[in-house]
Amino acid sequence: MSAISILLGGLLLLIAVGGALLAVKPAVLANVLRLGVPATLGLVGLLLTLIGRGGLGVPLLAFAVALFARARRAQRATRQPGGQSYVRSAALEMELDLDTGEMNGLVLAGSFEGQELDALDREELVRLHTELSGDPESLGLLEAYLDRRIPDWRSGPDMDEDAGLGAAQSSGGMTEKEAYEVLGLAAGASEAEVREAHRRLMKRMHPDAGGSAFLAGRINAAKDVLLRRHD
Repeated sequence: MSAISILLGGLLLLIAVGGALLAVKPAVLANVLRLGVPATLGLVGLLLTLIGRGGLGVPLLAFAVALFARARRAQRATRQPGGQSYVRSAALEMELDLDTGEMNGLVLAGSFEGQELDALDREELVRLHTELSGDPESLGLLEAYLDRRIPDWRSGPDMDEDAGLGAAQSSGGMTEKEAYEVLGLAAGASEAEVREAHRRLMKRMHPDAGGSAFLAGRINAAKDVLLRRHD
């Protein structure tokens, strides 16, 4: 097969692929292009190398490999809808699985720093609760976790049965980055995606459904922050 035929076949293939991409949703198209561009450049570099144009083909192949590696890192770092919701405070980073509703958290400060909540027993969690008494936001996150893991945790002899009811909300403003993390969305999500993520989370976290008033407030705040971006 001649070099011209190979290049012509590659061009026709690219045209066919381009036509198919026109019918793809923008979010899906972005992911396809992120990996498709380096793949296409790699194919062209390989073809050039095969026809004896290694001076052009080899550098193009190397560039394509570098682009592909970068795209893979970005893809792994980008949170997609339907994954996890993250809420951070000064002392805790809480994670909620959007599919199962399971919660876990990482302690960021204090005597249990670096430990996951799932690894702490009831006595240790009560001690952590005492430590966080001066941090309403962290306390609200911990109590949301305790309500799911140990529903009767307030009945202990050292606990106030009204603990966590009406927990104070964060007084600071929520950034767009934090709002995306709370809703489990990738940056740049559409208004429809924001509303759908909010709806899914509220089904699990609304106080009327046995959820947390504190987390429901954070979820509502995240939605408001991101919808203002679309106004």
